[in-house]
Amino acid sequence: MKHTLSILLQNESGALVRVAGLFAARHVNIDTLTVAATHDPAVSQLTLVLHGDEGTLQQILRQVRKLVDVLDANSLSLVGSHDGSRFAATPA
Repeated sequence: MKHTLSILLQNESGALVRVAGLFAARHVNIDTLTVAATHDPAVSQLTLVLHGDEGTLQQILRQVRKLVDVLDANSLSLVGSHDGSRFAATPA
């Protein structure tokens, strides 16, 4: 199953490498990865898509949240039916 994660992290050198390294160490492939600036120049928004089951997602989120550079991490999942679907943040 596809999962989209939204991660706020400190805009410091090596922060992205530490997050990506966590996925590599657990043999989880990142399908897409986007990093953008936020209104605070000290914080970056990282959005990534990965494949995995719910257990893998929960484990990754717990471990990502423990990283020093990570300020917040959430799973974005599709909520609702096909008619009225919308995206909602779910703090997994």
